[in-house]
Amino acid sequence: MAQTVDKHVVEKAKEHVWPHQLPWVDVAENNGFTVFASAKGSTIVDVDGKEYLDGISGLWVVNAGHGREEIAEAIGEQAKKLAYVSSVQYTTEPTAHLGHKLAEIMPGDLSRAYFCSGGSEAVETAIKIAKQVQAMRGFPKRYKIIARRGSYHGMTHGAMSLTASREEKFFGPFMYGVSHVPAPNRYRNDFELEGEAGDIMAAKFVEQEIINQGPETVAAVIGEPISSAAGVHVPSPKYWQMLREICDRHGVLLIADEVINGFGRTGTMFAMEQMGVTPDIMTIAKGLTSGYQPMGAAVVGPKVFEVFESQPDVPMGHLLTFGGHPVAAAAALKNLEILEEENLVERGAEMGVYLRERLEELRNHPSVGDVRGVGLLQAIEVVKNKEKKTPFAKNDKFCKVLGQKMTEKGLITRTWNIVHFAPPLVVTKDEIDRMVTIADEALTEVEKEMASELEG
Repeated sequence: MAQTVDKHVVEKAKEHVWPHQLPWVDVAENNGFTVFASAKGSTIVDVDGKEYLDGISGLWVVNAGHGREEIAEAIGEQAKKLAYVSSVQYTTEPTAHLGHKLAEIMPGDLSRAYFCSGGSEAVETAIKIAKQVQAMRGFPKRYKIIARRGSYHGMTHGAMSLTASREEKFFGPFMYGVSHVPAPNRYRNDFELEGEAGDIMAAKFVEQEIINQGPETVAAVIGEPISSAAGVHVPSPKYWQMLREICDRHGVLLIADEVINGFGRTGTMFAMEQMGVTPDIMTIAKGLTSGYQPMGAAVVGPKVFEVFESQPDVPMGHLLTFGGHPVAAAAALKNLEILEEENLVERGAEMGVYLRERLEELRNHPSVGDVRGVGLLQAIEVVKNKEKKTPFAKNDKFCKVLGQKMTEKGLITRTWNIVHFAPPLVVTKDEIDRMVTIADEALTEVEKEMASELEG
């Protein structure tokens, strides 16, 4: 992967680029700003020529792998042909084809897409659809949203309100009418229950919150089928089946956030397929284009869209300049074609089984409390005490040093108290072996150097 780069590019980045979600001290004092120049498959290369395994697919994004020339060519061809028209009154050929394709592959009867530019916008769109639909059905007091503790739904203001972010000191007050309930967690259960019993109790808690808030005031319940932010806890299908029944019983819309889960990440095209449930609204992004263009959508079925058909003079009160962008749509279409032609969803499931088997070997480390996940959405949780399951804070020094060591050894991932393993669906067994070896070595080193951080 020979490359020619501006030798001053790191300084330019340091002076003029504002990194997301990174304390400035990590850039200014700790040389934390790595600048990448190229990538292929599951490998990314920085401007100094150092290669890294992409253990998190960028950010659970690059499902089809890096360096896909066919997607780049589709982008270029569409840009030359037609780069943009307004999404207010018009659409384009590739956008129409993409809407049709999504209707073919989405779970159940989800068949109409409101396109946007990414996951946060998709969530904003979904909650606005839910509120407007409830009002148009004759329930104007149904504006409240029930979300789950620990979940992540984005960082625009409405999405951040659902995320239960601790950044309220900067951005509060958050959107009114949001409440949060316990999420499924089989490792450290809120109800001190084991297995599916804990999932069932978490679902019952959702119903209790609907009743507590007043069903006549609740518009929707939102959750990720499998939440990466909450620790990659995989619930029983019974949990989601109960949520479906609860929402139907109380006239509440069910929103499944598959921004991270979707497009093969969990071993099926969508995680909700494994739950046996069709939500009223599903949000998608990330793997929709594998990151080659920014695009997302909120997708609904006929039961939701029929309210706009029955009141055709009322538009959806929402507008995004780049919604349904033709170049992004062309990238998405080619990406979906690759996923299907190369059987990458099935491959992701197969590689997910192998990744899990290898990660299980890390349980012998004194700091590894749990290994969990599904498909190529896997994680380990590091703890201070395995017997007591004593947690580290996500920004604890132990976790920071562990992350630094893995990066130095050539593995890029997100390392907090949860270490994520979510490589592209094209990952090989050899690459998985190298990822686990790096994690094994880094854990051994940090446990030795920081033994005092571990209890017992």
